[in-house]
Amino acid sequence: MRLISVAVPVPRLDALTYNVPHRFPDLPPVGARVRVPVGTRTLVGCVIGHDPTAGPDTETRDVKEVLDHEPFLPAAIVELCKWVAEYYMAGIGDAIGVALPPTSRRVSGYKTRRIVAATPHLGSDPGSRGLTPQQREALGMLAAAPAGLPASVLRDRGVGADVLRRLAVRGLVAMRAERDERDPFGRAALADVVRDTDRALTGEQDAALATLSRLAETGTFQVALLHGVTGSGKTEVYLRLAEQVCRLGRQVLLLVPEIALTPSVAALLRSAFGERVAIQHSALSGGERHDQWQRIRRGDVDVVVGTRSAVFAPLARTGLIIVDEEQDSSYKQDETPRYHGRDVAIVRARAEGALVVLGSATPSLESYQNAAAGKYTRVTLERRVLDRSLAGVRLVNMREEYAEQGPEVIVSRALVAAIRDRLSRREQVVVLLNRRGYSTAVFCRQCGDTFECPNCSVSLTVHRASGLSRGAPPLGRARHDAERVEESRRWKARCHYCNYSNDVPRACRKCAAPYLEQAGVGTAKVEQHLIELFPEARVRRVDRDSVRRRGALTTVLSKFAAGEVDILVGTQMIAKGHDFPRVTLVGVISADIGLGLADFRAAERTFQLLTQVAGRAGRGERAGEAIVQTLYPEHYSIQVACRQDYATFFERELAYRRSMRYPPVVALINAVVRGRTFADAAGAAATLVRELDAPARDVPFIVLGPAPAPLGRLRGEHRVQFFLKGTRRAAMRCALRDALAAHPRLERRVTIDVDPLNVL
Repeated sequence: MRLISVAVPVPRLDALTYNVPHRFPDLPPVGARVRVPVGTRTLVGCVIGHDPTAGPDTETRDVKEVLDHEPFLPAAIVELCKWVAEYYMAGIGDAIGVALPPTSRRVSGYKTRRIVAATPHLGSDPGSRGLTPQQREALGMLAAAPAGLPASVLRDRGVGADVLRRLAVRGLVAMRAERDERDPFGRAALADVVRDTDRALTGEQDAALATLSRLAETGTFQVALLHGVTGSGKTEVYLRLAEQVCRLGRQVLLLVPEIALTPSVAALLRSAFGERVAIQHSALSGGERHDQWQRIRRGDVDVVVGTRSAVFAPLARTGLIIVDEEQDSSYKQDETPRYHGRDVAIVRARAEGALVVLGSATPSLESYQNAAAGKYTRVTLERRVLDRSLAGVRLVNMREEYAEQGPEVIVSRALVAAIRDRLSRREQVVVLLNRRGYSTAVFCRQCGDTFECPNCSVSLTVHRASGLSRGAPPLGRARHDAERVEESRRWKARCHYCNYSNDVPRACRKCAAPYLEQAGVGTAKVEQHLIELFPEARVRRVDRDSVRRRGALTTVLSKFAAGEVDILVGTQMIAKGHDFPRVTLVGVISADIGLGLADFRAAERTFQLLTQVAGRAGRGERAGEAIVQTLYPEHYSIQVACRQDYATFFERELAYRRSMRYPPVVALINAVVRGRTFADAAGAAATLVRELDAPARDVPFIVLGPAPAPLGRLRGEHRVQFFLKGTRRAAMRCALRDALAAHPRLERRVTIDVDPLNVL
């Protein structure tokens, strides 16, 4: 038998063994696609190995079809996927699926177009006998285009398919199929992003580039942390380093955390490298991703820019991987396989002998500690380009605002005055609130009942129904019943976890009282409030709700960059990476949203977000200012963020993590057990914990829990969690695998997150 190991796209499933029948003369290579039977289905899988170990009694099924005679997925990427599956405790099919383009299950995902060209007969004797005027006109067009014309172009010029068919029958034209690659750059790049190639580097930039260049030239695995304040010119260092690496004959991968950052970065790279740039992110159509992926695989590009999944891009000569905003939680995937793009990038670079540059103004504690310990080379940029000053930061104590102005205050008096001043000077403003929607809860003033999701343990968020007026909802106002019913239909209550939605009720479902009120503020409400406060201003919003339509995000950012928008309201999508020189004011509506979460990383996230968003101000010739509204102005993460003092924050936060034995001092694995009832979930979790705590085990870790998860119910299932905490990840993973293997029926009910960023 000729046996191969195949990864198939089935959750949690390990590699399967198949026999290659002799009707296929050659074994498909590692990385090739094959069609194989899985149960009653036939699936497209990827070959990940040859001659797997199989016992004599193992029933082995035959491969049905070999789709590739050369690797579709490079062998190096297959090995990377194996590591991801092992480290993050996922099925190999889950990991391979992330690395493949969305059209990989088809033999060819290419889009083709029909090209029509004149044949040699036309040049020797075009023959006018029997030709209609339309046919003669078509032949005239083709005679002027020796390479041929697309049939769609001829159709637009009035030459239909029937005319072409008749000419082909007479042998006067020939038709061929030609690959038509979809180019996403035309709509993805910001038109006015232009690289200033004449600007000299600052002394710090020049020193940073020299250090990184020396590391790249070694041709060996290296990791560097580029720690630069906001506006210090990290992007220009990236570009010049990438140019140097490409001159050495190697390729560059640039990862960014948000799709929102990809257009501007892609435009800068396009200006430096021309057409030898590819982009990879989920906002592209399936066809665009396929064509870009194939360009990378063929070696037609020198630079790839994309979000976390681009770490699996099929580059053959990787010499440099840049992870911009390396601290960002977007690099961590929240579904299986729960990999971290930054960490996978480091593993890939180690295998390929490449340099990894981790760039950030607010590095993660893990990366900064590695740099402090000498594991990474630390490179610093402490000053902004052109010696521009960092934005000044003012704290507004919202407890005082509420005491003087009432509890309905959204924008403080200080921020209102500052916005009015910037508008009068024709400067731009960014307003951040990291919470989308209009209001965050609906409750009854009579009985206190809250309108909650029937599937998840969360309050429903109020959203304005699309296409309706921007007026505030009338809940709690006395008006005629019919009018109130009509108004209430304009508002939807939605769960941000399971996407359940319903009309906002006009009366309490528990006590039937008509005294419903809304609490909390989202970006939509801030946008509406600013429109009312500043009717002359052009206000736009950027969050997941407002930019769902394809191309909407690029449109808004382009208009803001062009000065066609005065105030940009948004979530964390606007807080990092963007460079808008006209922005001189940043307002933070509620700086302490994340501090109340039951998560040991809450202070770190708050510090990073505030520092990043303050860095959007004052990046041009005029000085910038940030006004931060908070209920807890004395909290250390907010205090040091206002001073943009990373060193102090790191020392304070690391001391807290050491005292509590939290990462990066130790490693953590989060296991969430799901059940139809709480008792079901709790019982299953307790069974696994008993297995882990068996007296015969000598394990270098402790188990915390089980206990109800902070988000106790999600998508109709109850959730109980426990943690493994220790210093040896391999031993922790091995013990957890053994526990799951001892109770295989529980495995599909357990979600494993190695090195979690979110413990909710």
